[in-house]
Amino acid sequence: MTAELVRGQNHPLSEVRLEIRISAGTPVVAAATLSDENGRINGVEWVAHPGAPVQPGLEVSRQAAADHRLAVDLGAVADTVHRVSVLLALPVRAGGPVSFASLAAPFVAVTGLDGTELVSYTITDLAAESAVVALELYRRQGAWKVRAVGQGYAGGLADLLADQGLPEAQPLAATVQSAVAESLARSLPAPPPRAADGDRSRQTAGSAAAPDQNASPYGTQGAPHPYAGTQGGHTAQGPGAQVHGTHGAAAPTPQPAPEPVAGFPTGSGAGDTGTTQPGTPVASAPGGGPVDYSHPRRRATPPPPPPTAPPTEPGQPARPVAGDATGWSMEERLYNQVWGMFEDLARTTAAYRSAVDFADTRMEKELDSVLSDPRSRIGGQADAAREAARGKHSALVDQARQVLDRDLVQLVAEAEVVEPALPPAYARWDNPVWQAYRVPMEMPMAVRLGELHLPESDRLRIPMLMRLPLERGLWIDSGRSGSSDGSFLDSHELRRLALDAAVAHTARLLAVHPAGEFTVHVVDPAGSGAQALAPLVHSGVLAAPPAAGAAGVAEVLRRLTERVDLVQMAVRAGAADSLPPGFDTAQQLLVVNDFPHGFDDRAVTQLRYLADEGPAVGVHLMMVADREDASGYGPLLDPLWRGLMRLTPAPDDHLADPWVGHAWTYEPTPVPPGSQVIQQVLAQVAAARRSW
Repeated sequence: MTAELVRGQNHPLSEVRLEIRISAGTPVVAAATLSDENGRINGVEWVAHPGAPVQPGLEVSRQAAADHRLAVDLGAVADTVHRVSVLLALPVRAGGPVSFASLAAPFVAVTGLDGTELVSYTITDLAAESAVVALELYRRQGAWKVRAVGQGYAGGLADLLADQGLPEAQPLAATVQSAVAESLARSLPAPPPRAADGDRSRQTAGSAAAPDQNASPYGTQGAPHPYAGTQGGHTAQGPGAQVHGTHGAAAPTPQPAPEPVAGFPTGSGAGDTGTTQPGTPVASAPGGGPVDYSHPRRRATPPPPPPTAPPTEPGQPARPVAGDATGWSMEERLYNQVWGMFEDLARTTAAYRSAVDFADTRMEKELDSVLSDPRSRIGGQADAAREAARGKHSALVDQARQVLDRDLVQLVAEAEVVEPALPPAYARWDNPVWQAYRVPMEMPMAVRLGELHLPESDRLRIPMLMRLPLERGLWIDSGRSGSSDGSFLDSHELRRLALDAAVAHTARLLAVHPAGEFTVHVVDPAGSGAQALAPLVHSGVLAAPPAAGAAGVAEVLRRLTERVDLVQMAVRAGAADSLPPGFDTAQQLLVVNDFPHGFDDRAVTQLRYLADEGPAVGVHLMMVADREDASGYGPLLDPLWRGLMRLTPAPDDHLADPWVGHAWTYEPTPVPPGSQVIQQVLAQVAAARRSW
């Protein structure tokens, strides 16, 4: 069990190999000092800092960041070392904070190598201080303990080091700040406020604070990405140039009809969004240069290139950098960067489609003018006019395609940098980040549900992220869809793939929540999913074995509906803290397989109730079902299907984007063939739950 310390409190350490995790909400410098039994630092070699990040038994971050992980091996420090102090300091930079007074309270946790949190400490009551001793690990009678210190210094890092007896405190503090300034910080400063251009990260925070029932996973729930305005779009010369809010050709109508991507504003946006009809002249950018994806809502100033990379040539687009967006943490910056990539792809594709429509319309008008004159319908003059019209059409389309290809090259390069840097909640199953997976201590912002792409850019996949906590249930459609990818699969194969996808989504949701914060119930009335559900069952992460038969279905639904009723009554009465002792406050997920088998009318009514009322009180629904199987209920279940986010086990272009009219193709995130990544992750989750 984690010991939550207050200032001055100490706690024994049961391990000597530790990890110290720091979350500050803004970029800070993390360092550590070694000191003797009198608390004095014997020299600069006893300080681990970004300029010298590795010392015996210590390793710290090489740059300023909002989140840090420091490695400590107390068994490797010298016998003369009796104290290890963990320091935080604000980097000296223009426009940056000068004290901790206006910042969120830094949080520090000491964990074992397996991720188990041993102690934690929130540093409060900081005012004019710009440097602080967060924790100290000290040796007492041959054993190590940790003490919450929270001692701040208004004079900054130099005063802190001088107070610990280091003669070279002033030059070392200058060296640390210089090393930070020269490094490529993971945390980037937020852009200055603009009257007509909102900040993405703040829009995200706003949507999270006031969730909308039709929001998206890039707002608060639903399908792919929302837009809080579309100004700041990229423009280039010529008919293929990108424009602000350009609408392309009408989106194709898939079967079933495209589901609106919830969260996209369907009316006028917050910016200067407009609709460009075919034939409308397209705005051109001054100079007609290549698109620079460092657009103003994603960073304030271009970050310095990595130390080993040559500087960017003048006139060339900025090199992509992971985390190149605003946000309070690296996770939020990556989330906003993925959102920005989605915007950029939507915008450049809309511009291309608009340019093609313009070229088609222009060619039709020119051909009509030729055919309208009987004297020029036949003969060499008519043929020459037709060839000229087709030549102009090809030139316009080729020019638009060149602009699109140029933008895609930049976006693909950005995706190649961002994808490996994603945390487990956002990463593909084949990402190496899963090999170092540890059960998290905090709730993530969002979770990956799959990938999105457009026909014009098939090689570019954008992660589809849904905001957490879930505010809309998931429906894994096991029926046939209108896509060609699913038409070659028989019904049994589709059902198997749908349940495999549901298990993968469930495993990811369990993996990204802290231990004890997410509980899963499974209903499998006929037992048809026993093989696919085996990873969940054998790992022991389920609240109970999958419920079978009509009686099992009724019992699970009864417990969850009673839970929803109880929490609703407590909230309405203002007594949310008066729930019964032992009440499980974790988020609840109900996975339903093979619906409507085993469901009577009462069970169907309870299921609809959970889908409508459950998300507001932490009860969520994931259904694996074919809508045709439930056709006997007629329109009774239509609100249920509409209220769930539809996902497919095979690629399908059922997600519509009303902002620019695109139909996005969704693909589930595949598990590598033969991989045991899900089983390994679930084993760690189960172990963490047992210790919790």
